[in-house]
Amino acid sequence: MTNTNIPRSPIRTQSVLGVPVSAINLQSAVTTIADWIDGDQREYICVTDAHCVVQAYRHPQIAQVYRNAGMVTPDGMPLVWMCKWAGHRQTARVYGPDLVRAVMSDPNLRYKRHFFYGGAEGVANRLADLLGKEYPGLVVAGTHCPPFRPYTDAEAADIITSINATSPDIIWVGLGAPKQELWMAKYRGALNAPVIAGVGAAFDFISGAKPQAPRWMQASGLEWLFRMASEPCRLAPRYLKTIPQFAFLAILQIMGLRRFPLRVRP
Repeated sequence: MTNTNIPRSPIRTQSVLGVPVSAINLQSAVTTIADWIDGDQREYICVTDAHCVVQAYRHPQIAQVYRNAGMVTPDGMPLVWMCKWAGHRQTARVYGPDLVRAVMSDPNLRYKRHFFYGGAEGVANRLADLLGKEYPGLVVAGTHCPPFRPYTDAEAADIITSINATSPDIIWVGLGAPKQELWMAKYRGALNAPVIAGVGAAFDFISGAKPQAPRWMQASGLEWLFRMASEPCRLAPRYLKTIPQFAFLAILQIMGLRRFPLRVRP
């Protein structure tokens, strides 16, 4: 049962086109996750980049999912820059693969129960095996690879029951945005794990299913270019449409020509 006596961990946020991006860094994200587990809270984490913010700008349903999240990490450098511009100097990128590894590196969190949900066939198992070898003592509660089709209500209920039966402390979700965000928001109330974290392509990157951009490209905000070159048919239409729109709207926000009110849950 959720412990309602322990307050929600205070996280400063910055509106980025109306999305409440958490002004955090990797260490503060890990500390917050540990606090949530110790407090037996019920939170979900959205690892978010400029593409996700534009989706939220276009779709009110997705925007509401972000507003209800316990943490919206600045996964993309443009979000980090927006937070720093607004005065949150401590903000640093909280990238999905880095968040997974940082949690596994924490001596207390490593021994919590981790469930891996998502990825193509076999990816979650391979991810769990690799992390288990890299971080001795890691407790894997279970894995599940969902089909690439909508669930029936009965199937969804069975999956939730099977996940809860493993008593996970953290559920790592790799379904891609916005599918994983919608899934977390829909089933947060039914899942017993204190923390659900949507880390998207981290499943593919850590397992080796897809290549990662070099660190210098990640730090300079050019990871999208590397990913687009790696998967041009899938990602070129996405990035060529969302990046200019994000840049335009972000400039309007910075110049004060347009306001994006920050509306968060109580």
